[in-house]
Order: sequence, then structure tokens, then C-alpha cells
Amino acid sequence: MNLLTTIKNSNMENFFPKGWDLAKIDECCGHAPAEIFERQEFWHRDFRPVECEDNTVFGMMMGHEIALEIRRAKEAGRKLAMIFPVGPMGMYQWAVYFLKEWGIDCGHVYGFNMDEWSDEEGNTLEKNNHGSFQYAMEQNFYGPLGELTIPEEQRNFATRENLPAYAEKIAALKAEGAELVTVFGIGRVFHIAFWEPQFAGEYSSLEEWKSATHRLGAHLNPLTIEQNALHSFKSRTTQVPAFANTIGPGLFLQSDRIIGGCDGCYERGMMWQGMSLWVALRYGPDMWVPASFMPTLPGKLFFIKELAGPLEAECN
Repeated sequence: MNLLTTIKNSNMENFFPKGWDLAKIDECCGHAPAEIFERQEFWHRDFRPVECEDNTVFGMMMGHEIALEIRRAKEAGRKLAMIFPVGPMGMYQWAVYFLKEWGIDCGHVYGFNMDEWSDEEGNTLEKNNHGSFQYAMEQNFYGPLGELTIPEEQRNFATRENLPAYAEKIAALKAEGAELVTVFGIGRVFHIAFWEPQFAGEYSSLEEWKSATHRLGAHLNPLTIEQNALHSFKSRTTQVPAFANTIGPGLFLQSDRIIGGCDGCYERGMMWQGMSLWVALRYGPDMWVPASFMPTLPGKLFFIKELAGPLEAECN
């Protein structure tokens, strides 16, 4: 007895995005932990998952990967466009540490925040609001880098005015020889940034979906709101915005490399991101599951060991 056998005529029957194959999602999660490294035919030859023992190691390894991309671009004498998420935040502390240890300044880096809370028209919080993603980046990455930091004029935030210009700015940088690296986490509903699965229903084809570069005032999935209530708003669902500005697949699928991360573990064996991790790795590219496209790109997906499971019921 489980959701698959009891969903008919229940309150859950029309709750999930209509394009989800629930049986396939469940099958993705039914593997032994060691099988998470088994290469799938749709993975890019230069993509691989990377296991981290715990949250401390996870933050260090992701931060090192970010810093390493910045260092490599600096040493190669080329510009670097980086799409940044707000979270997992621990990685930024380590990225700052490595860049300072190496003495690598970020004058060649152009930062693009992937999303921001908004209202339905795409109006965002003031930049100094402690709940804004811009404030989080300034406090945790740009500010701590000190004199090595990314110049202010090269920092892009997902405001109503600036987000629509991302595609043109990134295209101009690529024309100058820059590479694009996207740093990301995977949402409870398998989103990348705030590009939600239900958006797929608005597109007539996969190619049309892939061309979408951004969305202002995106309607967030209820599970996304609850996920953020749990890990960013200390359970206070009423404080989570229902909309956000976000990049789309037309940008993150342009990535020359990716740096992904899954760290959604709680205490006593509880977690929220185990299913998200397995589905991203096993489902296969499908526009109803945005994260399923990330293994088709070169790069790494770091994850905390516990998320590999086994994903079996256990009362805590």
C-alpha cells in the first residue's frame, strides 16, 4: 500500500504536474546506494556524480570547484560567466577561502544570480532586505572576497529590469571567448533555479521549452514553497513568496560546465533531496523534470552520501 496504489480518488490525484510519470519516479529511487555511480546512456561523457561524506566536506568540495573554475579562467586569460544560486551557502565560504589562499582576483568573472523572490509582476525585494538573494550573495561571497572580488558592474541580479538582459549579456561574453559555468541545486520538484516542472505544459514542443531564457513573476509550485519554508524560513510557510524571477533552460542548457549540489539531509535520517538526486540522474531528459537535463552537460554533481539511500521507509 503506497501512493501509487492509493492515489486514485484521493486529494493527491491532480496535485502533481500532469507530465510526471510517478511509477518511473519511484523506480528511479529503488536502487542500492552503490548504483548511483552507474553511468546512464544519456549522461555526458564528462559528467559524473561526486560523493561527499558530510555537509562540511560537501561545502568544501563545491567551494573548491567554484574557485578552481575561476582560477583556471584567470590562468587561461579568458573571461568567465558564472550563474550562481543562493544555496547551498556553505560553498561560498570555502570558495572565498581558496581564492584568497591562491591570491586569485575575480576581475575576469561575471556573476549572474539565477533567481530572486518577486511578486507576480516580477518586482523584487530591496537589495538590502535580509531575505533577498542579492543580500545573501553580497554578504556571503562578494563582500568576503574583499579586494579580490567581482567588480560591482559585473554582478547581475535577477531583477525585473536586468533578468531579461541576461541572454544578451552572456551571448556577448561568449562571443569574446568566455565560458559559461552554472552552479545549481535541485529542487524538491526537480526544478533548476525556479524553473518549475509545470511550466512544460505551456510549451508546444521541447525545442520551444529549451529556448526559454527566463521568466518574471514565475508561479512557484506548492512543493517548492514548502521546501523553502522548511530550509530557509524556519517552517514559516506564510512568509515564503509565491512568485520568483528565474532563468530558464535557454540559459542553463548553454553551460560549458556545471557544478551541481545536493545536501538536503536533516537529523535522524530524515531528508528532502534523496528523490530529487536519484530522479535527476536516472529519469532521462524530459521537460517535465528540468533537473533531468543536467547530466547531459559536462561537469559534476556533488551529493552528501546519505542521500543515495537506500530510500526506504523508516519511522523517526
